[in-house]
Amino acid sequence: MTLFRLDGKRALVTGGSRGIGQAAAAHLRSLGAEVTVAARDEATLRASAADLGVNWVQADVSTPEGVQAAVHAAGRVDILVSNAGGPPPALPSGVTEDAWERGFQTTFLSTARLAGAALPGMRERGWGRIIAVTSLTVGRPALNLPVSNAMRAAVTNHLRTLALEVAADGVTCNTVAPGYTATDRLKALHADPADAAKLTARIPARRFGEPGEVAAAVAFLATHEAAYITGQEILVDGGWSI
Repeated sequence: MTLFRLDGKRALVTGGSRGIGQAAAAHLRSLGAEVTVAARDEATLRASAADLGVNWVQADVSTPEGVQAAVHAAGRVDILVSNAGGPPPALPSGVTEDAWERGFQTTFLSTARLAGAALPGMRERGWGRIIAVTSLTVGRPALNLPVSNAMRAAVTNHLRTLALEVAADGVTCNTVAPGYTATDRLKALHADPADAAKLTARIPARRFGEPGEVAAAVAFLATHEAAYITGQEILVDGGWSI
């Protein structure tokens, strides 16, 4: 038997035009899945999809209409990878009502709606994978990321709860929680080389992670071999959480 193959499966990856989402799409494609990537920026999305050899759909999955457009474009969703850019930094006391609302729509409701749209077909077929990319700050909050801390924790517990309901139907629900990973967002937050060096000195691996390393965990959870792993949070953080 060939291990870790996804031939015949269809995957939808949101936020799939760059960073961890793009890397996840590439990994799933390499395992044989037919992949559709969704994002808001059409130019970046089109170029990324062409490089990866995957399908694409311009959709804002923070809205119900965008979720439906993405799921419809995928045709069938056997593997859902819900990946959203993090809310902007702020101190907890400075978060506005609008920032809470945008974080709720973009980070939490996008995942809940996508899972809700994909789940009936997965249960009917007796096979499905729902994977959300969150953050190590779910369990170790960062002072300057209060909206992300709260919303990604909500995503984690929603998928854990959903796992209890659908495990017997052959559907798994898991989260992958990256540590400090060399995405555009991390580079913007730690643009000062001295600041970046100070941070990497605190990571046991002594470096930032690569998007492909996080994506490898996502891809593994999507495989047949991961069928007995559900309701879990997989930390990919270079040892930060030890």
